[in-house]
Amino acid sequence: MGYPMTTLNFKVGWGDTTSSFSEVSGLTMEAETVEYRGGAHTERTVQKLPGLRKYGSVTLKRGIVPEAGAGLFRWFAQVQAGGEFRRVVTVTLCNEQQENVMTWTIKNAWPVKLEGPGLKATGTEVAVESLEIAHEGITVSIP
Repeated sequence: MGYPMTTLNFKVGWGDTTSSFSEVSGLTMEAETVEYRGGAHTERTVQKLPGLRKYGSVTLKRGIVPEAGAGLFRWFAQVQAGGEFRRVVTVTLCNEQQENVMTWTIKNAWPVKLEGPGLKATGTEVAVESLEIAHEGITVSIP
């Protein structure tokens, strides 16, 4: 039996691009519960059945690096212009040897919110940008 994985080593990719982020959140899969009771059902309880799947938005955060950040702005601009904008995004958890351990594949993703850093003249924190993406499903694979 192995040890639990740490959240330290991961990578995010779309298409042929891999990018570094400091945080990924929202890798959530959920199923609605449908309650049903047939007319001939003799018990005084309802049956519970799995319903539609639901997926929340995924949020990616990273420190701003001007040369690398233009791609996110271009992607967001494509959405606003009505162009082809849906992408497959992958989030891959790696072990200490940088080998892939688990991958979340996010289908038909597109940016719905791009947030710049909070700026203050007395601050010394890293400037962090945040990208929120909507999507149409997550699958998980383990090599």
